Formats: sequence, structure tokens, C-alpha cells
Amino acid sequence: MITIAIPSAEGRLHGHFGGCREFTLVQADPEQRKIISIRPVTPPPHAPGLFPRWLREQGANVIIVGGIGQRAIALFAQQGIQVRAGVPNAPVEQLVTAYLNGELTATPEGCANHGHHHDHEHHQGHDHT
Repeated sequence: MITIAIPSAEGRLHGHFGGCREFTLVQADPEQRKIISIRPVTPPPHAPGLFPRWLREQGANVIIVGGIGQRAIALFAQQGIQVRAGVPNAPVEQLVTAYLNGELTATPEGCANHGHHHDHEHHQGHDHT
């Protein structure tokens, strides 16, 4: 059993995890490629370095994000949480299914400037219909 964390808004991937006000925690069985449970959780107020620790405490093994900084990627790695790139605004269930099917293998490119907006998309080379 694994727990996948996804920064979310209205059941879809939020573009940048640091600005999200909700995470969806999905328990899944990777061997059967099956979602067991989906649970939205409200994180504590964002502070640098807080979310990786907090998500580890929630049992997360994987996080699927749209945009994330290099420092945050390193902090997740220190907590033993794999970071995978997802498509912003994709439904949570679609992202988890893609991960379980081995389709989300790339680590997102880090965003060096936290003052910018995330109008770009991180595509992983598959059709997103």
C-alpha cells in the first residue's frame, strides 16, 4: 500500500504545491493498480520546508506536482517521498491511475523563481484528453 499526495483544488492538480490550500491523499495498491481511498486534507499554513515533513507524517510516499522548486524537491527526497510531474488541472484520479500505470516517471523541472506565475504546463509526452 502506498499513499500519494496531490496538491489539489476542486479535485484537480493545483499548479504549484506551495500555494495550495488542500492536499488530496490517495491510498493505492500498486500491485493491483487500484485506488483504495481518497481523502482531502487541509495543510498547516505554508512555511518553507514544512509541507515535506507534514506530508511524511500523513504517510505520503509519493507526491505528484505541477510546479515545484529545486529546494522543495530536495526536501521531499530527504523525507523519502518521490516527486513526480503531473499535468496542472488534471483530475486527481487520472493522475493516480497514470502513476500506478508507470506513466509518471519524470521528476518535474524545478522552478527557480518563486515570484512567477505558472502559466506553463509540464507535459510528459502522453496524450492528456
